[in-house]
Amino acid sequence: MRVALERVAPALGAFVALKLLGLLVLNAFANNAGRDAHRLLVWWDGQWYEGIARDGYGFVRIHDDGRLLSDYAFFPLFPLLERLVAQVTGFSYVDAGLVVSWVSSLAAAWGIFAVVDHLYGRRVGVLVTVLWAALPVSIVQSMAYSESLFTALAAWSMYAVLTERWLWAGLLACLAGLTRPVGAAVVAAVVVAVLLKGFRAVRGDPPGSTSRSMVPRLVLAAVVAPLGWFGYVGWVGLQTGNPTGYFAVTSDWGNTVDGGSAFATWVWAFLASSDFFLGVAICLGLALLGWLFWLCVRQRQPLPLLIFTGALILFALTTSGYFGSKPRYLLPAFPLLLPIALWLARRSLPVVISVLGLMAVSAAVYGGFWLLGPGPP
Repeated sequence: MRVALERVAPALGAFVALKLLGLLVLNAFANNAGRDAHRLLVWWDGQWYEGIARDGYGFVRIHDDGRLLSDYAFFPLFPLLERLVAQVTGFSYVDAGLVVSWVSSLAAAWGIFAVVDHLYGRRVGVLVTVLWAALPVSIVQSMAYSESLFTALAAWSMYAVLTERWLWAGLLACLAGLTRPVGAAVVAAVVVAVLLKGFRAVRGDPPGSTSRSMVPRLVLAAVVAPLGWFGYVGWVGLQTGNPTGYFAVTSDWGNTVDGGSAFATWVWAFLASSDFFLGVAICLGLALLGWLFWLCVRQRQPLPLLIFTGALILFALTTSGYFGSKPRYLLPAFPLLLPIALWLARRSLPVVISVLGLMAVSAAVYGGFWLLGPGPP
Protein backbone atom coordinates (compact mmCIF):
# COMPACT_ATOMS: atom_id res chain seq x y z
CA MET A 1 0.00 0.00 0.00
CA ARG A 2 2.83 2.40 0.88
CA VAL A 3 4.52 1.75 -2.45
CA ALA A 4 1.24 2.37 -4.28
CA LEU A 5 0.72 5.66 -2.41
CA GLU A 6 4.23 6.81 -3.22
CA ARG A 7 3.67 6.00 -6.88
CA VAL A 8 0.39 7.89 -7.15
CA ALA A 9 1.43 10.78 -4.88
CA PRO A 10 2.51 13.20 -7.68
CA ALA A 11 -0.77 12.66 -9.53
CA LEU A 12 -2.91 13.14 -6.42
CA GLY A 13 -0.86 16.13 -5.29
CA ALA A 14 -1.32 17.88 -8.62
CA PHE A 15 -5.01 16.93 -8.66
CA VAL A 16 -5.64 18.44 -5.20
CA ALA A 17 -3.73 21.60 -6.17
CA LEU A 18 -5.93 22.09 -9.23
CA LYS A 19 -9.10 21.47 -7.25
CA LEU A 20 -8.05 24.06 -4.66
CA LEU A 21 -7.27 26.52 -7.46
CA GLY A 22 -10.73 26.02 -8.92
CA LEU A 23 -12.41 26.55 -5.54
CA LEU A 24 -10.37 29.67 -4.78
CA VAL A 25 -11.22 31.22 -8.15
CA LEU A 26 -14.90 30.32 -7.72
CA ASN A 27 -14.92 31.90 -4.26
CA ALA A 28 -13.31 35.08 -5.60
CA PHE A 29 -15.80 35.30 -8.47
CA ALA A 30 -18.74 34.63 -6.16
CA ASN A 31 -17.63 37.26 -3.63
CA ASN A 32 -17.22 39.80 -6.41
CA ALA A 33 -20.76 39.06 -7.62
CA GLY A 34 -22.26 39.05 -4.13
CA ARG A 35 -23.02 35.33 -4.37
CA ASP A 36 -22.31 32.39 -2.05
CA ALA A 37 -19.77 29.93 -3.49
CA HIS A 38 -20.91 27.19 -1.11
CA ARG A 39 -24.48 27.46 -2.33
CA LEU A 40 -23.31 27.20 -5.94
CA LEU A 41 -21.52 23.93 -5.15
CA VAL A 42 -24.63 22.31 -3.66
CA TRP A 43 -27.30 23.74 -5.98
CA TRP A 44 -29.19 22.17 -8.92
CA ASP A 45 -28.95 18.35 -8.72
CA GLY A 46 -27.36 18.73 -5.29
CA GLN A 47 -30.73 19.87 -3.95
CA TRP A 48 -32.45 16.80 -5.33
CA TYR A 49 -29.83 14.52 -3.79
CA GLU A 50 -30.25 16.34 -0.47
CA GLY A 51 -34.01 15.72 -0.55
CA ILE A 52 -33.57 12.02 -1.27
CA ALA A 53 -30.92 11.66 1.44
CA ARG A 54 -33.15 13.39 3.99
CA ASP A 55 -36.63 12.11 3.12
CA GLY A 56 -36.20 9.18 0.76
CA TYR A 57 -37.87 8.92 -2.63
CA GLY A 58 -41.34 10.11 -3.56
CA PHE A 59 -41.01 13.87 -4.07
CA VAL A 60 -42.52 15.34 -7.23
CA ARG A 61 -42.06 18.95 -8.29
CA ILE A 62 -44.54 20.60 -10.62
CA HIS A 63 -42.58 22.55 -13.22
CA ASP A 64 -43.74 25.91 -14.48
CA ASP A 65 -44.78 24.28 -17.76
CA GLY A 66 -46.86 21.65 -15.96
CA ARG A 67 -44.44 18.74 -16.17
CA LEU A 68 -44.15 16.47 -13.14
CA LEU A 69 -40.48 16.14 -12.15
CA SER A 70 -39.94 13.10 -9.93
CA ASP A 71 -36.86 12.35 -7.84
CA TYR A 72 -36.97 8.78 -9.19
CA ALA A 73 -34.84 10.16 -12.03
CA PHE A 74 -31.84 10.18 -9.67
CA PHE A 75 -30.06 6.89 -8.95
CA PRO A 76 -29.67 6.00 -5.25
CA LEU A 77 -26.02 5.38 -4.35
CA PHE A 78 -24.91 9.01 -4.03
CA PRO A 79 -27.79 10.11 -1.76
CA LEU A 80 -27.38 6.90 0.28
CA LEU A 81 -23.73 7.72 0.95
CA GLU A 82 -24.70 11.34 1.63
CA ARG A 83 -27.17 10.17 4.26
CA LEU A 84 -24.61 7.86 5.89
CA VAL A 85 -21.97 10.59 6.07
CA ALA A 86 -24.50 13.05 7.53
CA GLN A 87 -25.54 10.57 10.20
CA VAL A 88 -21.95 9.70 11.16
CA THR A 89 -20.50 13.22 11.12
CA GLY A 90 -23.47 15.39 12.01
CA PHE A 91 -22.90 17.47 8.88
CA SER A 92 -25.83 18.89 6.97
CA TYR A 93 -26.91 16.74 4.06
CA VAL A 94 -25.52 19.10 1.44
CA ASP A 95 -22.16 19.30 3.22
CA ALA A 96 -22.15 15.51 3.51
CA GLY A 97 -22.74 15.46 -0.25
CA LEU A 98 -19.67 17.63 -0.73
CA VAL A 99 -17.63 15.24 1.42
CA VAL A 100 -18.79 12.27 -0.67
CA SER A 101 -17.95 14.11 -3.88
CA TRP A 102 -14.52 15.32 -2.74
CA VAL A 103 -13.46 11.92 -1.42
CA SER A 104 -14.84 10.31 -4.57
CA SER A 105 -12.89 12.73 -6.76
CA LEU A 106 -9.66 11.63 -5.06
CA ALA A 107 -10.64 7.98 -5.54
CA ALA A 108 -11.45 8.73 -9.18
CA ALA A 109 -8.10 10.45 -9.74
CA TRP A 110 -6.31 7.46 -8.20
CA GLY A 111 -8.35 5.01 -10.28
CA ILE A 112 -7.63 6.91 -13.49
CA PHE A 113 -3.93 6.95 -12.64
CA ALA A 114 -4.00 3.22 -11.84
CA VAL A 115 -5.55 2.35 -15.20
CA VAL A 116 -3.19 4.51 -17.24
CA ASP A 117 -0.11 3.60 -15.20
CA HIS A 118 -0.90 -0.07 -15.78
CA LEU A 119 -1.15 0.47 -19.55
CA TYR A 120 1.38 3.21 -20.34
CA GLY A 121 3.46 3.93 -17.24
CA ARG A 122 3.64 6.46 -14.44
CA ARG A 123 4.42 9.58 -16.49
CA VAL A 124 1.38 9.18 -18.72
CA GLY A 125 -0.73 8.27 -15.68
CA VAL A 126 0.16 11.56 -14.00
CA LEU A 127 -0.55 13.50 -17.19
CA VAL A 128 -4.00 11.97 -17.69
CA THR A 129 -4.91 12.63 -14.05
CA VAL A 130 -3.89 16.28 -14.35
CA LEU A 131 -5.72 16.63 -17.68
CA TRP A 132 -8.87 15.21 -16.09
CA ALA A 133 -8.60 17.80 -13.29
CA ALA A 134 -8.13 20.59 -15.85
CA LEU A 135 -11.11 19.92 -18.10
CA PRO A 136 -13.36 22.96 -18.71
CA VAL A 137 -16.23 21.51 -16.64
CA SER A 138 -14.00 19.96 -13.97
CA ILE A 139 -15.59 22.20 -11.30
CA VAL A 140 -18.32 19.52 -11.23
CA GLN A 141 -15.76 17.24 -9.54
CA SER A 142 -16.01 19.55 -6.51
CA MET A 143 -19.81 19.84 -6.45
CA ALA A 144 -22.38 17.74 -4.59
CA TYR A 145 -22.96 15.80 -7.81
CA SER A 146 -22.54 12.11 -8.59
CA GLU A 147 -19.99 12.46 -11.43
CA SER A 148 -16.95 11.96 -9.22
CA LEU A 149 -18.43 8.91 -7.50
CA PHE A 150 -19.38 7.40 -10.84
CA THR A 151 -15.95 8.07 -12.35
CA ALA A 152 -14.24 6.47 -9.34
CA LEU A 153 -16.34 3.31 -9.63
CA ALA A 154 -15.91 3.19 -13.41
CA ALA A 155 -12.14 3.70 -13.31
CA TRP A 156 -11.53 1.09 -10.63
CA SER A 157 -13.87 -1.33 -12.40
CA MET A 158 -11.81 -0.90 -15.57
CA TYR A 159 -8.63 -1.44 -13.55
CA ALA A 160 -10.10 -4.63 -12.08
CA VAL A 161 -10.90 -5.86 -15.60
CA LEU A 162 -7.42 -5.06 -16.89
CA THR A 163 -5.80 -6.86 -13.95
CA GLU A 164 -8.33 -9.73 -14.15
CA ARG A 165 -9.88 -9.20 -10.73
CA TRP A 166 -13.21 -10.32 -12.10
CA LEU A 167 -15.36 -10.34 -8.97
CA TRP A 168 -14.21 -6.83 -8.09
CA ALA A 169 -14.95 -5.72 -11.64
CA GLY A 170 -18.49 -7.09 -11.40
CA LEU A 171 -19.14 -5.58 -7.97
CA LEU A 172 -17.84 -2.14 -8.95
CA ALA A 173 -19.89 -2.23 -12.16
CA CYS A 174 -22.93 -3.08 -10.05
CA LEU A 175 -22.28 -0.03 -7.84
CA ALA A 176 -21.69 2.16 -10.90
CA GLY A 177 -25.10 1.00 -12.15
CA LEU A 178 -26.60 2.29 -8.89
CA THR A 179 -24.97 5.70 -9.34
CA ARG A 180 -25.95 7.08 -12.75
CA PRO A 181 -27.99 5.95 -15.77
CA VAL A 182 -24.73 5.73 -17.75
CA GLY A 183 -23.66 3.02 -15.33
CA ALA A 184 -24.89 0.83 -18.17
CA ALA A 185 -21.65 1.78 -19.98
CA VAL A 186 -19.55 0.22 -17.23
CA VAL A 187 -21.80 -2.83 -17.11
CA ALA A 188 -21.47 -3.33 -20.87
CA ALA A 189 -17.68 -3.03 -20.76
CA VAL A 190 -17.35 -5.50 -17.90
CA VAL A 191 -19.82 -8.05 -19.27
CA VAL A 192 -18.20 -8.07 -22.72
CA ALA A 193 -14.74 -8.48 -21.16
CA VAL A 194 -15.98 -11.31 -18.95
CA LEU A 195 -17.69 -13.11 -21.85
CA LEU A 196 -14.57 -12.89 -24.02
CA LYS A 197 -12.40 -14.18 -21.20
CA GLY A 198 -14.84 -16.99 -20.47
CA PHE A 199 -14.98 -17.97 -24.13
CA ARG A 200 -11.19 -18.20 -24.26
CA ALA A 201 -11.16 -20.16 -21.02
CA VAL A 202 -13.60 -22.75 -22.34
CA ARG A 203 -11.67 -23.05 -25.62
CA GLY A 204 -8.33 -23.08 -23.86
CA ASP A 205 -7.08 -20.51 -26.40
CA PRO A 206 -4.23 -19.84 -26.10
CA PRO A 207 -3.35 -23.04 -24.25
CA GLY A 208 -2.70 -22.55 -20.57
CA SER A 209 -3.64 -18.86 -20.62
CA THR A 210 -6.78 -19.22 -18.51
CA SER A 211 -7.75 -22.01 -16.17
CA ARG A 212 -11.25 -23.40 -16.59
CA SER A 213 -11.56 -23.14 -12.82
CA MET A 214 -11.90 -19.39 -13.36
CA VAL A 215 -15.18 -19.84 -15.24
CA PRO A 216 -17.46 -19.79 -12.14
CA ARG A 217 -15.92 -16.46 -11.07
CA LEU A 218 -16.42 -15.08 -14.55
CA VAL A 219 -20.06 -16.18 -14.55
CA LEU A 220 -20.62 -14.60 -11.12
CA ALA A 221 -19.03 -11.34 -12.27
CA ALA A 222 -21.25 -11.27 -15.37
CA VAL A 223 -24.34 -11.86 -13.22
CA VAL A 224 -23.46 -9.30 -10.53
CA ALA A 225 -22.40 -6.47 -12.87
CA PRO A 226 -25.87 -5.53 -14.21
CA LEU A 227 -27.76 -6.05 -10.93
CA GLY A 228 -27.42 -2.44 -9.75
CA TRP A 229 -28.70 -0.80 -12.93
CA PHE A 230 -31.51 -3.27 -13.58
CA GLY A 231 -32.34 -3.43 -9.89
CA TYR A 232 -32.98 0.30 -9.60
CA VAL A 233 -34.84 0.59 -12.91
CA GLY A 234 -36.97 -2.40 -11.89
CA TRP A 235 -37.64 -0.92 -8.45
CA VAL A 236 -38.85 2.34 -9.98
CA GLY A 237 -41.11 0.27 -12.21
CA LEU A 238 -42.64 -1.33 -9.11
CA GLN A 239 -43.06 2.02 -7.36
CA THR A 240 -44.77 3.60 -10.36
CA GLY A 241 -46.81 0.54 -11.31
CA ASN A 242 -45.29 0.68 -14.79
CA PRO A 243 -42.52 -1.70 -16.00
CA THR A 244 -41.01 1.21 -17.95
CA GLY A 245 -41.68 3.67 -15.15
CA TYR A 246 -38.11 4.93 -14.95
CA PHE A 247 -38.12 5.91 -18.62
CA ALA A 248 -41.51 7.59 -18.19
CA VAL A 249 -40.02 9.63 -15.34
CA THR A 250 -37.00 10.71 -17.39
CA SER A 251 -39.30 11.54 -20.29
CA ASP A 252 -41.13 14.00 -18.05
CA TRP A 253 -37.72 15.55 -17.34
CA GLY A 254 -37.21 15.91 -21.09
CA ASN A 255 -34.51 13.23 -21.22
CA THR A 256 -35.27 10.63 -23.86
CA VAL A 257 -33.25 8.58 -26.33
CA ASP A 258 -34.06 10.13 -29.69
CA GLY A 259 -31.07 9.11 -31.79
CA GLY A 260 -29.61 12.59 -31.59
CA SER A 261 -32.39 14.44 -33.43
CA ALA A 262 -32.96 16.97 -30.63
CA PHE A 263 -29.24 17.63 -30.34
CA ALA A 264 -28.91 18.10 -34.11
CA THR A 265 -31.88 20.48 -34.10
CA TRP A 266 -30.29 22.45 -31.25
CA VAL A 267 -26.98 22.79 -33.11
CA TRP A 268 -28.73 23.77 -36.36
CA ALA A 269 -30.68 26.47 -34.51
CA PHE A 270 -27.37 28.08 -33.58
CA LEU A 271 -25.98 27.77 -37.11
CA ALA A 272 -29.10 29.36 -38.58
CA SER A 273 -29.19 32.28 -36.15
CA SER A 274 -27.08 35.18 -34.98
CA ASP A 275 -25.24 32.66 -32.76
CA PHE A 276 -23.67 31.11 -35.87
CA PHE A 277 -20.15 31.13 -34.47
CA LEU A 278 -21.30 29.35 -31.32
CA GLY A 279 -22.81 26.67 -33.54
CA VAL A 280 -19.50 26.40 -35.41
CA ALA A 281 -17.69 26.05 -32.08
CA ILE A 282 -20.01 23.20 -31.07
CA CYS A 283 -19.39 21.47 -34.41
CA LEU A 284 -15.64 21.82 -33.92
CA GLY A 285 -16.03 20.36 -30.44
CA LEU A 286 -17.91 17.39 -31.88
CA ALA A 287 -15.20 16.91 -34.49
CA LEU A 288 -12.54 16.97 -31.76
CA LEU A 289 -14.54 14.43 -29.77
CA GLY A 290 -14.79 12.09 -32.75
CA TRP A 291 -11.11 12.55 -33.58
CA LEU A 292 -10.02 11.72 -30.02
CA PHE A 293 -12.13 8.57 -30.00
CA TRP A 294 -10.67 7.56 -33.36
CA LEU A 295 -7.18 8.03 -31.91
CA CYS A 296 -8.19 5.83 -28.96
CA VAL A 297 -9.17 3.11 -31.43
CA ARG A 298 -5.96 3.55 -33.45
CA GLN A 299 -3.91 3.30 -30.26
CA ARG A 300 -5.58 -0.04 -29.67
CA GLN A 301 -6.76 0.78 -26.22
CA PRO A 302 -8.18 -2.29 -24.45
CA LEU A 303 -11.67 -3.18 -25.63
CA PRO A 304 -13.34 -2.50 -22.23
CA LEU A 305 -12.07 1.10 -22.30
CA LEU A 306 -13.32 1.58 -25.85
CA ILE A 307 -16.74 0.16 -25.02
CA PHE A 308 -17.01 2.32 -21.90
CA THR A 309 -15.96 5.49 -23.73
CA GLY A 310 -18.03 4.80 -26.82
CA ALA A 311 -21.14 4.16 -24.74
CA LEU A 312 -20.69 7.45 -22.87
CA ILE A 313 -20.34 9.36 -26.14
CA LEU A 314 -23.37 7.59 -27.58
CA PHE A 315 -25.46 8.43 -24.52
CA ALA A 316 -24.41 12.08 -24.55
CA LEU A 317 -25.16 12.63 -28.23
CA THR A 318 -28.33 10.56 -28.68
CA THR A 319 -30.38 11.80 -25.73
CA SER A 320 -32.48 14.93 -25.49
CA GLY A 321 -32.69 17.21 -22.48
CA TYR A 322 -30.69 20.24 -21.49
CA PHE A 323 -27.79 20.33 -23.94
CA GLY A 324 -25.55 22.32 -21.64
CA SER A 325 -25.19 19.07 -19.69
CA LYS A 326 -23.45 17.24 -22.54
CA PRO A 327 -19.88 18.12 -21.45
CA ARG A 328 -20.74 16.99 -17.93
CA TYR A 329 -22.02 13.65 -19.22
CA LEU A 330 -18.64 13.12 -20.89
CA LEU A 331 -16.59 14.00 -17.80
CA PRO A 332 -16.10 10.33 -16.79
CA ALA A 333 -14.73 9.45 -20.26
CA PHE A 334 -11.10 9.72 -19.17
CA PRO A 335 -9.74 7.37 -21.89
CA LEU A 336 -10.34 10.22 -24.37
CA LEU A 337 -7.48 12.06 -22.65
CA LEU A 338 -4.96 9.32 -23.39
CA PRO A 339 -4.03 10.55 -26.90
CA ILE A 340 -3.33 14.02 -25.50
CA ALA A 341 -1.32 12.61 -22.58
CA LEU A 342 0.76 10.40 -24.87
CA TRP A 343 1.51 13.41 -27.04
CA LEU A 344 2.53 15.48 -24.02
CA ALA A 345 4.70 12.64 -22.71
CA ARG A 346 6.94 13.11 -25.75
CA ARG A 347 7.23 16.90 -25.31
CA SER A 348 9.77 18.88 -23.32
CA LEU A 349 9.05 19.90 -19.73
CA PRO A 350 8.46 23.60 -20.57
CA VAL A 351 5.85 22.61 -23.18
CA VAL A 352 4.12 20.26 -20.73
CA ILE A 353 4.04 22.88 -17.98
CA SER A 354 2.77 25.55 -20.37
CA VAL A 355 -0.06 23.39 -21.75
CA LEU A 356 -1.19 22.06 -18.39
CA GLY A 357 -0.85 25.45 -16.71
CA LEU A 358 -2.95 27.14 -19.37
CA MET A 359 -5.58 24.42 -19.13
CA ALA A 360 -5.66 24.60 -15.32
CA VAL A 361 -6.12 28.36 -15.20
CA SER A 362 -8.70 28.27 -18.00
CA ALA A 363 -10.67 25.54 -16.22
CA ALA A 364 -10.64 27.46 -12.94
CA VAL A 365 -11.82 30.67 -14.60
CA TYR A 366 -14.42 28.90 -16.72
CA GLY A 367 -15.72 27.01 -13.67
CA GLY A 368 -16.41 30.27 -11.85
CA PHE A 369 -17.98 31.83 -14.95
CA TRP A 370 -20.11 28.73 -15.59
CA LEU A 371 -21.55 28.43 -12.09
CA LEU A 372 -22.25 32.15 -11.87
CA GLY A 373 -23.86 32.03 -15.32
CA PRO A 374 -25.94 29.20 -16.77
CA GLY A 375 -24.50 26.56 -14.47
CA PRO A 376 -24.90 22.79 -14.76
CA PRO A 377 -28.51 21.65 -14.42
